[in-house]
Amino acid sequence: MKAVLDACVLYPTVLREILQGAAAAGLYQPVFSDRILREWVLATAKLGPEAPAIAEGEAALLRATFPRGLIREQLQIEARLLLPDPNDRHVLATAIASGADAIVTFNAQDFPGHVLAAEGIARRDPDGFLWELQSSHPERMAGIVETVRAKAEAIFGQTVTLKSLLKRARLYRLAKALGA
Repeated sequence: MKAVLDACVLYPTVLREILQGAAAAGLYQPVFSDRILREWVLATAKLGPEAPAIAEGEAALLRATFPRGLIREQLQIEARLLLPDPNDRHVLATAIASGADAIVTFNAQDFPGHVLAAEGIARRDPDGFLWELQSSHPERMAGIVETVRAKAEAIFGQTVTLKSLLKRARLYRLAKALGA
């Protein structure tokens, strides 16, 4: 399965790391464009002046780790698309150009189901998407999530419970499926 990762699901570190872990485990193929990555990098500016530089490094790592996932801008496809927010047309154009099955996003209102269905693409919220991967691959997903939890614990220097980690990432169904 190919899934476009919208900038809003790349911004929260925990969510991004779980999505990347699942992709690295071969559970799905991530798809993104340079414009999606730029939006993510720009969104990190509110975290402080050093955050965009860190995010730029992480974006470069994402490109290097998943080179087949990078899709160049598709201006000719964008031009024919109608979405509530014209600034999101590039995300749908990336999905169409890559042959993606889904767009993983928190922004349901910006990607109407009937518009996506006409292109053969589904809109997936990140919690439902990861819950589905966990349902099909419980051991691998549990390991991925535990790795992310342990990394967060090492960074913060204190105990980080799985429940609190997933709650902050708005991954309620995944937390319940993992018994958190």
